[in-house]
Amino acid sequence: MPAEWIEVAHIVSVVCWFAALFYLPRLFVYHAQAEDEISVERFKVMERKLSRGIASPAMIATLVFGIWLASLAPDYYLNQTWFRVKVTLVVLLVVYHHACLYLMRQFRNDNNTRSHVFYRWFNEIPVLFLIAIVSLVVVRPF
Repeated sequence: MPAEWIEVAHIVSVVCWFAALFYLPRLFVYHAQAEDEISVERFKVMERKLSRGIASPAMIATLVFGIWLASLAPDYYLNQTWFRVKVTLVVLLVVYHHACLYLMRQFRNDNNTRSHVFYRWFNEIPVLFLIAIVSLVVVRPF
């Protein structure tokens, strides 16, 4: 597959992953506010479907296509400071993704102890990652 198509697949995967990472914590905000059983159960289903159907597959695709791209020119990428910083941020984003999965399990088991305010702040974290990662890729400051 030509590098351009691998890059297209990587970018599409990134967009899908971030869309899910923006929406899943927003569902947590609403779930934390839900008071009736029907709403609580509906949010559990929505969170599970978003996680299994979009977020986790998009994360895996992002990593696979990103590693594939880097493997086409490893001497270049591994010697670039901006790229090493980007990889560090992607690793932290994977940690955030898994934190979302942990919180989702807390909701699924009716063990959530956090307020909707916590989730409103938690929901903003991926924006910071997106700004930093895109800036590094476009500007390549180092």
